This record gives sequence, C-alpha cells and structure tokens, in this order.
Amino acid sequence: MPPLLSEFDVIVLGAGAAGMMCAFEAGRRGRRVLLLDHGERVGRKILISGGGRCNFTNLHTRAENFLSANPHFAKSALARFTPSDMIVLVEKHGIRYHEKTLGQLFCDDSAQRIVTLLERECGEAGVEIRCGVKVNTVRRESTLTDATKFIVETSAGDFTCESVVVATGGLSIPKMGATGFGYELAQQSGHSLVEPRAALVPLVFAPEDRERWCDLSGVSFEVVAHAAGSGKAKSRPQTAPEFREKLLITHRGVSGPAVLQVSSYWKPGEQVRFDLAPDREVLAPLLEKNARREAASLVSALRTVLPSRMAERWVAAQPSPDWTNTGIARMEAELHAWTLTPAGTEGFAKAEVTVGGIDTAELDARTMESRRVPGLYFIGEVVDVTGWLGGYNFQWAWASAVSAGGAV
Repeated sequence: MPPLLSEFDVIVLGAGAAGMMCAFEAGRRGRRVLLLDHGERVGRKILISGGGRCNFTNLHTRAENFLSANPHFAKSALARFTPSDMIVLVEKHGIRYHEKTLGQLFCDDSAQRIVTLLERECGEAGVEIRCGVKVNTVRRESTLTDATKFIVETSAGDFTCESVVVATGGLSIPKMGATGFGYELAQQSGHSLVEPRAALVPLVFAPEDRERWCDLSGVSFEVVAHAAGSGKAKSRPQTAPEFREKLLITHRGVSGPAVLQVSSYWKPGEQVRFDLAPDREVLAPLLEKNARREAASLVSALRTVLPSRMAERWVAAQPSPDWTNTGIARMEAELHAWTLTPAGTEGFAKAEVTVGGIDTAELDARTMESRRVPGLYFIGEVVDVTGWLGGYNFQWAWASAVSAGGAV
C-alpha cells in the first residue's frame, strides 16, 4: 500500500520574491501553504540584486514600464499592489531605505533585510518552507468526489493540493539556479510561450567595432539610448522608449544602465543608437567667426561632453573631416546618432531578467490563474511581463504574487 500523501491547500513552486510573497498572502487567508525550492536557501537572487542592497520597488511604476505581448495585462495587478503598499510592508519591518535616482528605492544596508522580511511574513502566516527539493512532475487528477487535485511529485516525496502557483522565474543568471522548469510545466499544461530572451543585459560589439572601441574599456558617459529597430517588427507590440542614462564601454561591447534598458527591446540584426551629447550643440564653437577648424579644436569641443579618451578616439575614428559648415553639421549629427549593430548579447549568464515567457492571453489578469488549467497559477518573471531596470521587476513580482495569493 503506497504511503499517504502530504496534503496542502496551495503549493508554491519557487522561493524567490514572487513565490514568498504569494505564499504568505495565501497563508494569511488561512490556506495551508507549502513553499518549495530546489536551491538550498530562499531568496538567492534577491540577495545579489541592486548591488546587494535590493532595489525593491520604483516610485514611478506604471504599466508603460513593462514589456509584454499584451501591454495592458500588468495593469490590474499593479493597481492592486502599488509601490506605496510595498513601502508600508518595508516600514512595518523597520527597514531603512533611500531613493537613489529615478524613483529607485534601495535598502540602506543589505538585501538580506528583504529576505528576512519575507521569511518572517511566511512564518507568521504558517507557511511551510522546504528547500533543496526538486520537483519532478505536476499532474492534475480527479478524486472520487469529482473534485480536482494536483499531485506534485518531488525528491522529498509526493504532495497534493488544490492549487499550484508557479513562481520559478526565468532563465537569467543560471549560476543562481535558474532553469526552464516553469516554461516546461506551462507547455505540458497546454500553454504557449512568447520566446524567452536575455534582457537587461550587456550588448556585444561586432568584430570591427570591438577592435575600434574596446581598448577604452571602463570609459563611461551619459547618453540617450534607443533600440533603433524597435517597433518595426510585426511581432513587437511596443515601440522602445529612449533612455537617458550612463553607457559603459566594456572589453566586449557596451553596458551601463542605458544599454541594459535598450537591450530588452533589441533583437538580433537590429541597430541601437546613442546620442552622445544629449541637449547639447557641441560643435557650435567651430562655426564661430575666426574659429580654428582643426582636429585639436574638434577634440576640445568633444571633451566638454565626453571623457578625454572617448573624445580623442571619436575624432581618430572619423574619416578626413570636412571643415565646411555642412561638414561640421554632419559631424554634429553623427555625434547625436552613434549607430551600432551589435553582434549579440552577453546572454542569460549576464542578464538580469528574461523577456518573454508564458503568454498572458492564457492567464487571468486579475488572479494570474491559467485559463487552460483551473487551479494553476503563474506569477513573476516566468510570465511574459518584463520591467525596466530600476525596481520595476520586483514590483511586478510583488504585485502578481498578491493577485494570485488572494485567489488561490
């Protein structure tokens, strides 16, 4: 006779930001909740986020800050649990925080404070947490009373429940344990995927650009960045906005906040464009009466907006300058439209998040429940909702978790 199965009302797969938040939201409602994770500890990606300080939300969060095949899908969840709600929770636990820039809120000390918050809330809500448990299969069966149960088969035994919440994340940062399990489970359940891609990730130069620029590794300056091809592909529902932040030249390509932002919108074969002198007419001094129109004057003008090494290289990389007014105007225009075609990205190993995921057309936006399998829910990064850099992905994790936690 087989052993009796352990029974719960809700089983949450994945003890990251979304999974832990969902678990204690359900637990607060009196649900018997089991939270499973294949890693040896909870909240591993939280601990490395924000340089170890966890950028836990953004004050300016709106649906427009997210990429999705359905740009309206996130609105319901984001309205249900706002940045103000997260601040209330953070302050409840006495966590000190600060706004760094552009609405980004960080812990004053360690990201461990956010993990501890989630652990304490789970404990108070009666959530049972088991780490180091591998989930093998999830199947749905009807009982003798015609009710439907899920059976979750794991390395620690089999468990039954009424609802399963998949919070297993995307493919980014595999060294932290990221896998495609959530996508596989979704497809086995009849769900479609929007192709997962690395996002918030450095871009890699083509060979000729690498040879021209990469010895400037470490040079950083402010730009306005735009994924020039965005919005033109039929498969792309949203046009990429422009991002005014820092660009960093690396030993393989470009990074920095501006590049990470546009990387989420970029697709292979497309261009990216950078304005190297936002809101400045840099070469105007060369048009003045009696101005010396020569390379030294050009470098001097560029040094007002660029680091010296970049200014010198920009001039050296130009063909023989045309010192006519028309030629100077052309050089000014090129400065505001440095256009590159990257060879690729640094991939999921360096990506902060994953673009794409479970098709939102098959989920209920109010509850995150599957429209194909009643009782099955998907939240967080595994869903085709991806935020900008700056705390937006954490806010989506909290918001989608609260939506599901109130419904399971």
